[in-house]
Amino acid sequence: MIPIKDHTPSGRFPYVTYGIIGANVAVFAYMLSLGSGLEAFVGRYAVTPYDITRGVNVVSLFTSLFLHGGFAHIIGNMLFLNIFGDNLEDRLGHVKYLMFYLTAGIAGSAFQIVMGPASTIPMLGASGAIAGVMGGYLVLFPHERIDVLWTWGFMLSRETVPARMMLLYWIFFQLLSGLGSLGIAGGGVAFFAHIGGFAFGWGTIKLWRRNVLVPRVRE
Repeated sequence: MIPIKDHTPSGRFPYVTYGIIGANVAVFAYMLSLGSGLEAFVGRYAVTPYDITRGVNVVSLFTSLFLHGGFAHIIGNMLFLNIFGDNLEDRLGHVKYLMFYLTAGIAGSAFQIVMGPASTIPMLGASGAIAGVMGGYLVLFPHERIDVLWTWGFMLSRETVPARMMLLYWIFFQLLSGLGSLGIAGGGVAFFAHIGGFAFGWGTIKLWRRNVLVPRVRE
């Protein structure tokens, strides 16, 4: 199930969401230009769990949120952020939303590290932060409509479903995949970063819902 559009207009222009997308695209373009220097760049700015557990290169918990491993990786992440980010930014306000996004990303990486502290494989990507945005969206907009693509073998079907259905399907798949990846060595998708980011986003917005959110603006 791939989300392609939401039906929830944002009353405020999402400067931060678009800025994050622009920053990710700019960093990815720079990575493409590095050639043989790419491996060293990723080693320096991506998160390596074993390093973090020894207190080395802790700043990578932040820098890794702007790195991506390929076109499918960045396109998928930026699609999800574009769909879900503007509405959360509308409710949090620009500054709180930015801090929420970055903290969700760090929380996601931290959970992945807890699940594999000895790993020497670099982690990169905005997925944990975007998962936090999705968790927050589930709290605030569970009944809003999302257009999704269903895959049926080689067939694609476009449907409109409640956000709650799409998001719960997504996190259920992450949980299953995360459990299935336990004990498997090697690289791949950091499913526990997704789970940790989503849980952080859901729990934080649950706590903030009454006292921290700004009034929703409708155009």
